[in-house]
Amino acid sequence: MLQLPKVIGHRGAMAYAPENTLESFREAAKHGATWVEIDVKLTADGVPIVMHDPSLKRTMGIDRLVADMRAAELPAAVPTFEQAIACFGELGLGCNVEIKPCDGREEETARVTVATLRKHWPSSLPAPLLSSFKDASLAAAKQAAPEFARALLIGELKDDWHGRAATLAAAGINTNGKQLTAPRAIEVKKAGYALSAYTINDPEVARMLVAMGVDCIITDAPDLILAGLGR
Repeated sequence: MLQLPKVIGHRGAMAYAPENTLESFREAAKHGATWVEIDVKLTADGVPIVMHDPSLKRTMGIDRLVADMRAAELPAAVPTFEQAIACFGELGLGCNVEIKPCDGREEETARVTVATLRKHWPSSLPAPLLSSFKDASLAAAKQAAPEFARALLIGELKDDWHGRAATLAAAGINTNGKQLTAPRAIEVKKAGYALSAYTINDPEVARMLVAMGVDCIITDAPDLILAGLGR
């Protein structure tokens, strides 16, 4: 079964630094995280970068789409995936790599992501976990690099979750912790999947989720949740 840490820093440590930046990854490590979660998408010229939104407006104040920008046009604060991996090697951080494709680039983004991991992921680190809301991305990752474990991202677990996960040969389920019910958590665990819940910043909620069977809490404040879980 997939082994995950009890706590993963969400986009680094969003409570302490701008999301999906090298600074945020360093803050995550400083605040006790051993893994982080990041988002990978492609620029217009096919370079994998670490960015959540389709546009740079919210995070960088630039009202342009990532899909329309070449890597050389991006602000220095936006790391390439390769730069992020080098930072993880420096910090000793594992990573849940969310494949976050721009529309229409689901399979391409997955293929580039796994190719980059194969080339650059340090052997000293635990193997990365791939996740995505897009079944097409996980299917492409499975075909291109079956050696990387996959987790299906689902906002709310509905009756079709098991069939989707089985089709993709997923090892884990990542879901919205605020919408997770105890019966669904039990169902996931009985089926043999690792279960992660995002984005939980309240230690009391984290403890409740762990009691329900959640294996991993994804949080903006890893130190707060680690302390709340007594770790």
